[in-house]
Amino acid sequence: MTSDAPQLTDTAAQLDTVAAATERLFTAAAALREADVVEPSLLPGWTRGHLLAHLSRNADSLVNLLLWARTGIETPQYASQYLREADIEAGAPRALREQLEDLSASAERWLALARVMPADRWSTVVRNRQGGEIPATRVLWMRLLEVEIHHVDLAVGYSPADWSPEFVARLLPQSIAEVRPATGGFTVTATDTGYTGTVGVPDTTVSGTAADLTAWLIGRSPGTGLSGDLPDLAAWK
Repeated sequence: MTSDAPQLTDTAAQLDTVAAATERLFTAAAALREADVVEPSLLPGWTRGHLLAHLSRNADSLVNLLLWARTGIETPQYASQYLREADIEAGAPRALREQLEDLSASAERWLALARVMPADRWSTVVRNRQGGEIPATRVLWMRLLEVEIHHVDLAVGYSPADWSPEFVARLLPQSIAEVRPATGGFTVTATDTGYTGTVGVPDTTVSGTAADLTAWLIGRSPGTGLSGDLPDLAAWK
């Protein structure tokens, strides 16, 4: 069981949040040098080029889900896992200018479609690429996750400490619900917000700021700044 966390409920507010996060990401990417694109990101095996290509194709994949919700015609997020990976590999070595143009255009396509979605279509159930059924409103959160987490992965000085309190307050309970420890269970306690959550049958407690806890749970930190016996975690979804 986990303590309650606030969630954005207003669609327009959520879209404004995604747009602002996207602008921060784009500004950071635009400050890269050409040689930086082929340098490693914080994701094992991926360069910054892989990451930028993935962000662009993810926006297009979420366009597919919005079209599904709007028209009622089933449109898979990705045609296949193979094509998803192939598109990322093909896009990774592109020049910085091409990456930035694609990143901007794909984000604008998604935002433009989301802003004109009829209100009664947001409750339409679609499926994510793992096959899970979700209401179309969840697509807004999916895009925000991609932008904010991969901004950190871009290795340009943006860290989990830069995430907004509202973003962390929503992601921390989700990460608790989805994380899988290698053995045993544990409790987390956020020293700055008072949030507590448990995984399995706890035999240890891990404490730290909400942002530090979240970063550790989703594999974006080895646990720097946390106290307690940190269990080994399986890779986050």
